[in-house]
Amino acid sequence: MLFDDTYKTIEKPATGEFHDRGSKFLAFVHPIISHAEVKPILIRLKAEHPKANHHCWAMRLTPDRSVFRVNDDGEPAGTAGRPILNVLLSRDVTNVLVVVVRYFGGVLLGVPGLINAYKSAAEDALKHVNVISKTTNDIYLIEFSYQQMNEVMKILKQENIDILSQTSDLSCAMQIAIRKTKVTSVTARLANLQGVRLIYKTTE
Repeated sequence: MLFDDTYKTIEKPATGEFHDRGSKFLAFVHPIISHAEVKPILIRLKAEHPKANHHCWAMRLTPDRSVFRVNDDGEPAGTAGRPILNVLLSRDVTNVLVVVVRYFGGVLLGVPGLINAYKSAAEDALKHVNVISKTTNDIYLIEFSYQQMNEVMKILKQENIDILSQTSDLSCAMQIAIRKTKVTSVTARLANLQGVRLIYKTTE
């Protein structure tokens, strides 16, 4: 059973496609960790597919099912972005962006046809991904004197904490990632060391 601080995402990008009555739907799925990554991916896909009629997309971030964005890019409202999002929700994967590029084939598909096409293209792309589990982590900065390095490292090793970056001099600083379920116990142990300063940075 998965703990509350784990979520499923994809390991690397993948593609899929779907065809209906001459229209071609190409799906591109990407792992992401922030909203900032969406725009560059869309710009690149628009440059690669300048003759496509629509570039519709949906994304999820964090394990919270209410954190998402959808874009129908000119298709009738609710016929593109939402069906793509529903595929992400049904597969229970997050921190994922799916863009479906449509080349119009001359025949109108109607609302049910569009919903099915965007859903099917997204599903095809997700068939080709490797789904992995990740943990939700809190990022902390720890500051301490060089003499305390051994004590700090001992706790980090015992608790299996990832060190993201570190600087060592007379005073030392480390950025560490602590699993949500372990935050209380790990920060308490570190705070017990005299002179150690803990600063919460963000959640990833």
